[in-house]
Amino acid sequence: MKFSIYKESRQGARELNEDRLGYCYSRDALMMVVADGMGGHLHGEVAAQIAVQFLTEAFQCEAGPKLSDPFLFLLKNMTSAHHAIRDYAEVRGLLETPRTTCVAAIVQDSTAWWAHVGDSRLYHIRSGRIHSRTKDHSRVQMLIDQGRVREEAAGAHPERNKIFSCLGAIASPQIDLSRKVRLARGDTLLLCTDGLWESISARALCTELLRSDIMVAIPRLLDMAEVRAGEGCDNLSVIAMTWAGEGAEAHAEQVSTQTLEVNAFNTAVEEFGKPAAGQDHGDLSEEEIERAIAEIRNAIQKQTGK
Repeated sequence: MKFSIYKESRQGARELNEDRLGYCYSRDALMMVVADGMGGHLHGEVAAQIAVQFLTEAFQCEAGPKLSDPFLFLLKNMTSAHHAIRDYAEVRGLLETPRTTCVAAIVQDSTAWWAHVGDSRLYHIRSGRIHSRTKDHSRVQMLIDQGRVREEAAGAHPERNKIFSCLGAIASPQIDLSRKVRLARGDTLLLCTDGLWESISARALCTELLRSDIMVAIPRLLDMAEVRAGEGCDNLSVIAMTWAGEGAEAHAEQVSTQTLEVNAFNTAVEEFGKPAAGQDHGDLSEEEIERAIAEIRNAIQKQTGK
């Protein structure tokens, strides 16, 4: 496999960053995941961390070096991540369970599969146009479907933060699966939290990606989103992957998985407690961070049995 990939998460104007994101690839498969935590100081980011870490570790266990059933993988492990978040809340004795949105994609055999819950999105962009995107599990999306709100106004709607499905809630999550999509060379899959799409129109998104490759276009889009959102800027997180196909030599900025061993993985997921440059954990102490790391590990192990 050959592809370009870029990821970045920014704190925006918030006190801390509750978004989490990461990717992992084997010789024959790639997984990308983005999560937007909800639930206040510490707990929202823990929920997002559990989702990202759970799917990444599951991918490393099951991709050998590809997945036998990508849709089953996504459905099964998003559901298990949901239960792991619930277990974390139970151990902590929390009155309100932390929650997170989640969008994840698998690419193998020049084909993409994806799943989502909540309002973190995936855009499939081909030749400067949005070929398809996920549909938010939100109050505003319901209003759009009813013809009461225009799509372009969703990011500024006063009820835009009302989500009716997520991981970690009391109700079981509604996990939507895509159709299987054959990728063409130059296709881009963009996974992001609402901090980006609320401020950037679909037209602006496509224009920037048509003008430049993802290594240049994504930082520019994040800059634009921060400026447009101003003092109310939410956390912003993006993973973008442009497919280069199979066979030809990879360019300097492209990943080629051909040299990976059958059981090897390349993973890019930030460890909890080690935020990116320019971000922080507010007033969390080292002791609180260490305790959270242990509880995240215990919650995941309870679901995996490992």
